[in-house]
Amino acid sequence: MKKIYVGNLPWSATEADLQSLFQTFGSVHSSAVITDRETGRSRGFGFVEMDEQDAEKAINELNGRDFGGRALRVNEAQERQRGGGGGGGGGGRGGGRW
Repeated sequence: MKKIYVGNLPWSATEADLQSLFQTFGSVHSSAVITDRETGRSRGFGFVEMDEQDAEKAINELNGRDFGGRALRVNEAQERQRGGGGGGGGGGRGGGRW
């Protein structure tokens, strides 16, 4: 199974929208739109889990495709770095990490 990062989502996109979009490429095991903890509003990105072959096809077909007036950014999710203490800042605006 492969986890896919989906960025530049329209603010109105739901988990059902993501599932529907990716289902055309194979079975979707899970979909999630990431929301702000305080407001509950979408943060404009999400994740989808699919079988590896289907995921590759979906990434290739959907990256850059218009969805709700926005060009999607679709790629394999990179595992978030879990680090030892220290350091600060950085912002982490790169996206694609879970």
